[in-house]
Amino acid sequence: MKTHAQVVVIGGGLVGCSILYHLAKLGWTNVVLLERDELTSGSTWHAAANIHGLHDNNNITRIQHYTMNLYKELEKETGQGCGVFQPGSLYLAQTEEREHQLRLQEAKAKFYGLNFYEIDREKALELHPLAQFDDIRCIMFEPEGGNVDPSGVTMAYAAGARQMGATVERFCPVIGTEQQPDGSWIVRTKKGDIHAQWVVNAGGLWGREVAAMAGIELPLLPTEHQYFVTEAISEVADLGRRLPSIADRDGEYYFRQEGNGLLIGAYEKDMKFWAEDGTPQGFGHELFADDLDRIMENVMRAMDRVPAAATAGVKRVINGPMIWSPDSNALFGTVPELQNYFCCTGIIPGFSQSGGLGLLAAQWIIEGEPEYDMFAWDLARFGDWADKKFTKARVRDQYQHRFKIHFPNEERSAGRPARVRPAYEMQKGMGAVFGLNCGWEHPLWFADAPGAEETIGFTRQNWFEPVGREVKMLRDNVGVIDISNFANYVIKGTGAQDWLDALVANRVPSEVGRSCLTPLIGVRGGVAGDFTITKVADDKYMMVGSGMAERYHQRFFNMIELPEGTTFKVETNNIAGFNVAGPKSRSMLQRLTNADLSNFAFRFMRSKTIEVAGIECLAIRVSFTGDLGWELHCDEKDQVQLYTALLDAAREFDGGPVGGRALGSLRIEKGYGSWGREYSPEYWPQEVSLERLIKLDKDFLNKEAYLSVKDNVARERLSIFEVEITDDADASGGEPIFLPDGTPVGRVTSGAFGYSVGKSLALGYAKEGVAKPGDTVHIFILGKPHKATLLAKPPFDPDGDKLRA
Repeated sequence: MKTHAQVVVIGGGLVGCSILYHLAKLGWTNVVLLERDELTSGSTWHAAANIHGLHDNNNITRIQHYTMNLYKELEKETGQGCGVFQPGSLYLAQTEEREHQLRLQEAKAKFYGLNFYEIDREKALELHPLAQFDDIRCIMFEPEGGNVDPSGVTMAYAAGARQMGATVERFCPVIGTEQQPDGSWIVRTKKGDIHAQWVVNAGGLWGREVAAMAGIELPLLPTEHQYFVTEAISEVADLGRRLPSIADRDGEYYFRQEGNGLLIGAYEKDMKFWAEDGTPQGFGHELFADDLDRIMENVMRAMDRVPAAATAGVKRVINGPMIWSPDSNALFGTVPELQNYFCCTGIIPGFSQSGGLGLLAAQWIIEGEPEYDMFAWDLARFGDWADKKFTKARVRDQYQHRFKIHFPNEERSAGRPARVRPAYEMQKGMGAVFGLNCGWEHPLWFADAPGAEETIGFTRQNWFEPVGREVKMLRDNVGVIDISNFANYVIKGTGAQDWLDALVANRVPSEVGRSCLTPLIGVRGGVAGDFTITKVADDKYMMVGSGMAERYHQRFFNMIELPEGTTFKVETNNIAGFNVAGPKSRSMLQRLTNADLSNFAFRFMRSKTIEVAGIECLAIRVSFTGDLGWELHCDEKDQVQLYTALLDAAREFDGGPVGGRALGSLRIEKGYGSWGREYSPEYWPQEVSLERLIKLDKDFLNKEAYLSVKDNVARERLSIFEVEITDDADASGGEPIFLPDGTPVGRVTSGAFGYSVGKSLALGYAKEGVAKPGDTVHIFILGKPHKATLLAKPPFDPDGDKLRA
């Protein structure tokens, strides 16, 4: 066995073998995969192995499309059969909401050049004559949909990797992983040790145990999952061709042909956890006892769809384990707290995603960053607040509602609250309806009375009017927004300025009381983050960034060594904050402080440590609303006292509390981008109008990468659109944009109704040279074309006069 390797991949299931294959394909061939048993042990071998291309997340659609196309190439390359069957897939909508979802996916498919389109009942019956579609509103067909052979695909990845020089060691359990001072790893096995530059945890059902050897805990939990295969059905055999699969997600089951029988699977409400305290080491190719009674309600609906299934006997029941993350997305990426440790675990639709995840994992390891923004799958989206209690509650919810539509702006309640601030109970009493952000409960909007619950759907919901009142209140008077879900960092010491200057692309303030906005540049030259940095004292800075990206950004912070005598601390848990904004914000705040808040004494992008209602605050004159305003940051213990004083003063000016949904509308009216939506490593600074904040007369992290792209013509540009509303709905993000002649333009990243300007608005990307300001485009809201105009400037305060007043 090898004693040295560039990468050791732990886990010989589908994803581990894909990562090994793609590492070798990108040129790293001194790579080793270690499997405790035989390849495909765990959850790979018994998977239903369905494949499909479309996903609600655009980047996952891209990697699923790559994966589906890869399997036949793998067969040609390796000679190993992957058992690819692609008779197509039928997607059924019983409800109006599901129809909206499918029509939006049809529009996305058109944008990406994929095959996914509507067919009528007659065509559906021609494709699947054993089914009935009388209760169906809408049917979509994906010609490339189907299934593969789980073992065949896994063996093909392994064979392809071996052909390129990679090594696969079976029956070689890992018993320890130890980080070395230089960031490399010693991987200990019963066959000997391997010194590796990188470790990849692709442990699948054992992902938790593999992580524990490196001292980390992953929010994962296994469940049982059942499907069964019927005896041969004469009607199936007589067809002489393979039937398309059926995805009836409103019915909460799936169907496909297996041999001359049918495979039926379900995600039942009466779900069952397994191995909560750890996956048994001796588990491999075992299954659980049949328990079909648990899924019988779903099965009966499936048999109503295909009556021939009701008369067929059961040939085989598969009841095996799957391992889930709290949101059913993979835990993907490098562990920020460790060097050279990569995870790719908790994958549910593995056979639709294995190729894409393997490719992006190899890119991340070899090149430092994947080509696509994968934050929705990035393990850094969870912190230690995602404990066992939270994980169990969320996994239960995800399993039971596996096929439930994820509506725009939907907030699920399972496992909450996970983290709360001192003002939480006060806000509940004020009628706050909360959202979840990096574990924190934060107010989304304020109802007329406590206990309100928001409705969900693709159209405008019960929060539409209350949010409108909040927006107009702030724009006309003053509003108080809780921004305690922002991430806060404090950098102290004589080397603080040098460290920050080496990190971010803008020039860090050298004068106490000044602030700057700055991008953080990614490994490929894109926008990896945006921050407000304030010099608080001679040797102290405060940096404010996206709360949900707090752990994600730790990777970049770790790339710059702190000078001796300088400290960096994440202070998010200890600092609370409020944004006081609106035309009357100065007058309101002036009643609570002796500090001079006049425009002459306290200009835009300046800061001071002041007392507000007797509480010490760092006040920064900046506002994400695009209006006159200040951010006030205080000790968390003072949050309730400060909030009370601010609200009491706001009422005297006909103001009050404002939530996160209103802030979303306000910033879109102003055309402000948000990290994770408009800003991501995929986009170059010149594509999001941040290049003016980059100073080339100094060094900063990934400067060379930026220099390599800075003169490139923008591929797309962040743009703002005014949408003509013919339905009771606004864009929310992900909707494709076309010219009236069908030419693809781009896609929406954020959308909202702009209450203070009376327009439905969308932020999104427009391909360079395809659409220009003033052009009419079609944005596919509810999956239907809605006329929109590409605006030259944001509709609210386009020249920034109010912000600087």
